[in-house]
Amino acid sequence: MEKINVGLIGFGTVGVGVARALLQRSAQIERQVGARVVLKAICDNDLRRKRQRIKVNRKLLTGDVNRVIGNPDIDIVVELIGGIHPAKEFVLKAIKSGQHVVTANKALITEHGEEIFDAAKKAGVDIFYEASVGGGIPIIKALREGLVANEIDTILGIVNGTSNYILSSMAEEGLSFSDALAEAKKKGYAERNPALDIEGYDSAHKLAILTLLGFGKAVKVEDIYVEGILDISQNDIRYADEFGYAIKLLAIAKKRDNQIEVRVHPTLLSKEHLLANVNGVYNAIYLHGDMVGGTLFYGRGAGQAPAASSVVGDIIDLARNLRFNSVGRVPIYMKNKAIKKIRKIDDIEASYYIRISCIDKPGVLARVAGILGRHKISIASVGQKERRKARIVPVVMMTHEAKEKNMRQALEEIDRIAAIRRKTVAIRVER
Repeated sequence: MEKINVGLIGFGTVGVGVARALLQRSAQIERQVGARVVLKAICDNDLRRKRQRIKVNRKLLTGDVNRVIGNPDIDIVVELIGGIHPAKEFVLKAIKSGQHVVTANKALITEHGEEIFDAAKKAGVDIFYEASVGGGIPIIKALREGLVANEIDTILGIVNGTSNYILSSMAEEGLSFSDALAEAKKKGYAERNPALDIEGYDSAHKLAILTLLGFGKAVKVEDIYVEGILDISQNDIRYADEFGYAIKLLAIAKKRDNQIEVRVHPTLLSKEHLLANVNGVYNAIYLHGDMVGGTLFYGRGAGQAPAASSVVGDIIDLARNLRFNSVGRVPIYMKNKAIKKIRKIDDIEASYYIRISCIDKPGVLARVAGILGRHKISIASVGQKERRKARIVPVVMMTHEAKEKNMRQALEEIDRIAAIRRKTVAIRVER
């Protein structure tokens, strides 16, 4: 093929970045592909809105999606509208029309990835989705190609820049959670409604995609244990630091024999861990493979340019496949039928940081220790951080490894003690 035509659906922030790259870097892309890659059409439902720093021929613009999907002149459809509907319908229609697809839509891939991938395989077309996880970090390509000789057993990811920025600001500037969130909004790092980010569900969507590629097992968001960062206080940040840890919102997937565990929650990481010093809005994904050992992928996880970098990279990969008639060369993903079960959160084992808020009076700590002991939880260290007569004081403990179910039962019992005045905070530790 001497020319490969691209149709873009969605002309928002990322769409503008993709269009700009295709128009301004056409010579560079042609050298990479060995054929011209031409932006043939741009579809959006709001073409009157001004887009900064881009000028396009108005003949390329359309509000009619049928000028892109099903158009025999367009080889690659790029879906950048986000959400499930009508994105799902657009992608499936493009696939049915024999068009190849690039998408950045993490929610779509998480919720309907298997259906879409099976449709692509049946139609003999490719679908690429690098920008759905990690912005400009080429983590999906690494899992699909670079690390395929490995059995991956662990995936740990800081994959939400908003939450990471908040926790970093709390640690570095001593801000409260609410002040750090306000600063993130002011700087444009947090949405007006940041619930998906700070409650952990954005990370869960991305973890589902990483789990599919890393372990060959499709998981739904509802299969993932999710806990956000709303309950993390400045005290927790400070006490964790004293113990030699940083607190990060981690997306965690681990394979043990024929089971996997998938969870998103705040986690204490040793300051020596590769992920502990990933700060601000940056993302990082740590993988462990049986041959390569531990590897870290780090970079900007959001924003116009990083996301556009991944989308255009996918377009170039697809264009190469078309140029050399090698569509389907890299499988979209490989199912692993050996994985039989998703491990329940109650069955995992971890060490814990525990912060108890209690009235400072004799016997309270002994009762707490007794409850933990009855639930087979041993204490590694303990410290009462302040002594203020007749006021609530924090008692902080680090435990040895314990079963999650036992810890939950112990915490419920501890919180029923009359001297305990606030809900006890427990944060898992990752070595």
